[in-house]
Amino acid sequence: MAHQLAGLIQTVVLCSELNFKRSAQMLSHPHHSDTPKPRTALVIFSGGQDSTTCLLQAIAEYGRQQVQTITFHYGQRHAIELERARWIAQDLGVRQTEMDLSLLQSITHNALMDQDTSIETADDGLPNTFVDGRNALFLLYAAIFAKGQGIQDIITGVCETDFSGYPDCRHVFIQSMNVSLNLAMDYSFRLITPLMYLDKAETWALADQLGYLDYVREHTHTCYEGVAGGCGVCPSCVLRERGLRTYLAQKAMANPS
Repeated sequence: MAHQLAGLIQTVVLCSELNFKRSAQMLSHPHHSDTPKPRTALVIFSGGQDSTTCLLQAIAEYGRQQVQTITFHYGQRHAIELERARWIAQDLGVRQTEMDLSLLQSITHNALMDQDTSIETADDGLPNTFVDGRNALFLLYAAIFAKGQGIQDIITGVCETDFSGYPDCRHVFIQSMNVSLNLAMDYSFRLITPLMYLDKAETWALADQLGYLDYVREHTHTCYEGVAGGCGVCPSCVLRERGLRTYLAQKAMANPS
């Protein structure tokens, strides 16, 4: 059944991509103007390592003036990330829109939104920090906002290679959401996931290639406990620090002094 679903999604995605290319051609070659419309992008931005790296890459690819960010407040216990997101967006000179989705707190319960719940990992490997529907809601509201801005490219930092097992970080989920959003709004969105198949070490390498390794290390926040600089023990901190150590070791071996 899973293979059949993936196959169906792939078929619809191909059709959706074809429609996107047609729409892009129409936008790039309008009848009333010979000047191509610049490509624009919306980055779902939390102020963490992954979304900041995606933002930096988007700025490099699209140009600073063609990139916007959207940040969601959903009652997360690590609200310090919202402060980091505001600071980084301002420092990089990109427009940021904040959206309140705190209603999530009234319909679901998890350790990421409850300060009194200790962070644990279940026997199946899924941490109790998983927030049901979070990425689906993020993508939905980002798409509504993007369409209103005339933006087709939506960038998110989800990854299924070196992650905590969240089901809404998988490629098949992103594909299905892309199809659903295009059908629901009759619009050619393109959901872009630059980090989907990168492990954390490779994500650090990407930040370094962009010239922002130290920037990401010093200014982003990942810790689920909300500890500035990281607690070092929550799943997010463990993945981040392990990836950094791996990348720095690889870099040192490739460039011995």
